[in-house]
Amino acid sequence: MIVLFSECFAMDLDRIDRQLLQALQHDARLTVAELAERVALSASPCWRRIKRLEDAGLIQAYQARLSSEALGYGVTAFVSVMVGSHSQDAARAFEARVTEIPEVIACHNVSGRYDFLLEVVAPDLNTFGEFARNTLQTLPGVKELYSSFSLKALKTERHLPIP
Repeated sequence: MIVLFSECFAMDLDRIDRQLLQALQHDARLTVAELAERVALSASPCWRRIKRLEDAGLIQAYQARLSSEALGYGVTAFVSVMVGSHSQDAARAFEARVTEIPEVIACHNVSGRYDFLLEVVAPDLNTFGEFARNTLQTLPGVKELYSSFSLKALKTERHLPIP
């Protein structure tokens, strides 16, 4: 049995919980009946376990994975951002604004030389360049940007290992 600790609670994960998490992570469209069959439970206890995993915050959301290429995004850039001030107000202003930008599909506050790492999509390099100058460079507190471009995506599923 695996015991997971978060900020405010501990939760015991048994084999069935782990199997449910693994199955849902790979295909969130599975019905409760399909999940129940996979873990050898009837539908009601399976649904209760899923609800418990949701309530505990282990399952945060269900969403579809979309194709960036099919939607016209030919460029994925990783943008390292250095801010000029490290005050809480400056960080909050940057964070509030960056979360509103749809082309920024991920943002992490990181350690090291830069303060934030953004994952950005754009239709092409010219559009990305305009976006960097007109949007990213104008974010509150931005001092420096450094961009790297994805040449090939090797692993994009973002499946977490289930302990």
